[in-house]
Amino acid sequence: MSVSPFQARFASAGGAVETWSGLHGSALAVAILAAARADTGVQLIVTRSSHQAQLLARDLELLSVDSPAIRLFPDHETLPYDPFSPHPDIIAERLKTLSDLPALDHGIVLAPVTALVQRLPPASYLLQRSFDLARGESLVIEDFRRRLDHAGYESSEQVYQAGQFAIRGSVIDLFPAGSETPFRLDLFDEEIDSIRAFDPESQRSTGKLEAIRMLPAREYPADQDGLEAFRRAFRYRFDVDTRRVTLYQDLRSGVHPQGLEQYLPLFYDETSSLLDFFGRPPRLLLQAGAFQAAEDQARRTHERWEQRRHDVERPVLDPGELLFTPADLRERLDACDTVHLPDPGQPPSAAPGFNSAPAPDLHIHERGKQAAAELLDFVGDFNGRILFAADTPGRREVLRSTLAAFDLRLEVFEDFSAFHRSDSRLGLAVLPVDEGFQVPGELALITESQLFGGRTRPKVQRAAPERDPEAIIRNLTDLAVGAPVVHEDHGVGRYLGLELLDIDERQAEFLMLEYADSDKLYVPVASLHLVSRYTGSDPEAAPLHRLGSRQWDKVRRKAARQVRDIAAELLDLYARRLARRGHAFPLDEKLYAEFASGFPFEETPDQQNAIDAVLGDLTSETPMDRVVCGDVGFGKTEVALRAAFRNALAGRQTALLCPTTVLTQQHFLTFRARLEDYPITIRALSRFQSKSDQQAVIKGLKSGAVDIVVGTHRLLSKDVHFKRLGLLIVDEEQRF
Repeated sequence: MSVSPFQARFASAGGAVETWSGLHGSALAVAILAAARADTGVQLIVTRSSHQAQLLARDLELLSVDSPAIRLFPDHETLPYDPFSPHPDIIAERLKTLSDLPALDHGIVLAPVTALVQRLPPASYLLQRSFDLARGESLVIEDFRRRLDHAGYESSEQVYQAGQFAIRGSVIDLFPAGSETPFRLDLFDEEIDSIRAFDPESQRSTGKLEAIRMLPAREYPADQDGLEAFRRAFRYRFDVDTRRVTLYQDLRSGVHPQGLEQYLPLFYDETSSLLDFFGRPPRLLLQAGAFQAAEDQARRTHERWEQRRHDVERPVLDPGELLFTPADLRERLDACDTVHLPDPGQPPSAAPGFNSAPAPDLHIHERGKQAAAELLDFVGDFNGRILFAADTPGRREVLRSTLAAFDLRLEVFEDFSAFHRSDSRLGLAVLPVDEGFQVPGELALITESQLFGGRTRPKVQRAAPERDPEAIIRNLTDLAVGAPVVHEDHGVGRYLGLELLDIDERQAEFLMLEYADSDKLYVPVASLHLVSRYTGSDPEAAPLHRLGSRQWDKVRRKAARQVRDIAAELLDLYARRLARRGHAFPLDEKLYAEFASGFPFEETPDQQNAIDAVLGDLTSETPMDRVVCGDVGFGKTEVALRAAFRNALAGRQTALLCPTTVLTQQHFLTFRARLEDYPITIRALSRFQSKSDQQAVIKGLKSGAVDIVVGTHRLLSKDVHFKRLGLLIVDEEQRF
């Protein structure tokens, strides 16, 4: 008898081994979450690759409903014996997970099998090297600097990733391993006065805390005793001339060399495995192919060892010293209660079997009068609830408008949990799960892949800048000594560097700015927002203002008068423009939504704003005169395509004027590719065409047979006439 994934349960403990079959797409995550909620222990999911672990971890987080904690233990994502260290963020996530495991009594841990075979530091390492910082504690800066050095933290001018710290007078910035945000400590004398989380980009505080936890930044000890013990073990293990070993010499000189993780067993008398960190044996969920992946890892490691075993300048450990063998892994995992997770396509071999099915193919972008027939039939026939999953907030809005064109009204939900608690039959949420699925009588999760095909979309969140991106100084590394800057209150000066000054018996850091007559202005680092980059034409000839004079005030008043003059001219121009009547273009919402869904990327916020503004202009009876600015590759062409498509639907012609014949051909090919499935005629017109081809295009423009023409300034010739020109698009850098 099959079971719903929402009712999944683990077998009773005590050496239980079971196989879950029939779990399609993200129904696997649903079943794991349901069983984990009803269980009282910890589950360890072992996947066959890092990619599979990341996908499943994301699905578990997105589909979670009051579920236990979810932890990911990634592997190093470097090849065995690579002379490179893992990314600091990977090390930080690993250390955070290891530190949480001993106290974790209810939760889910994911790890690729390649991470499970790695030898790890003993559990005592994290206990001995971790410490807490609390408000009101005593802190001596030099002692604390040494403590951070010994914990493997790296000194930096500004912290931007885990494992870094920056000390500026009485202010200490820290980015602890395992933390999502950095923290700023403000000292009063030798006492921690405040602890604040802050955004590393804007440097703005995001909240106050009473205490924070500091983990070591590396998986090996970085203090002098630890490094000296490593050098002794290195000399004992390898019969080589250490004077020729760059890694060894770097350590002697105080530098942490890349790839030192490949020698981790030499730092400790004993190493551990991931299983040693659990407070009690976890329940094992084993993905199909995991043991085979461990065998492949062992084979590849042995091959790389054979290639490098005789390198006297960078000697390597034996594979058995660096990794546990597949046999060791099997022996350790055999002690755990186990759930085998076969691939969905395999026939069920044992109970329990689950009644999920793959999500159906419901493409709605096919041409024809019944463009969404399969989708509408499925929605009408499915005897359960349906949740449509968009990849991003931008795609959610596109999906909502597309489905609304087919009379499908969806309620928007914040996440899966909100939909699960509601009674709505049709829902829409931002839910970038790996694959959709359906459980008859309960739920169908339909992703964009089922509706639009498997296009890749960016999964990034873009924050709108709050200041002029050309003028903003994000951090001090943006400033070069001698560069002109503009202070909001004092005008143009030159940046000369940072200075430490004693203020009220406390050291503080200041930007030193030079003005006319070599006058100096000291600006606190905390007031960096008052300083902007000089954006004049020639930085070398930037006019320095005099401190204490009214020169800067005069410049600002003059600029204000010029702004008012320009504003008056613009008001007059646009008043006359508003007095004229243009053509309001109607919009076929269904066709437009279908066309917009064919854009293979997510619209950026600025791009979407530009599209909305242009379409709004076309709807108005006022003639449009709009400038769309953007760098190369930022999506201006798509804005033009949307406008030209809407113009063509209204029966009007579009002319796209290009500065060169090369750009004319590029735009022509782009427009033709995007519009090839629609009854819209597109032609190019330039001097590279033959006389007969040019005349054919001109004739089509005059008769109305050509809907969109892309051309050079040949379009402005006296013999070119349009029947119903509705939109003129001028590409940049025209010189007539």
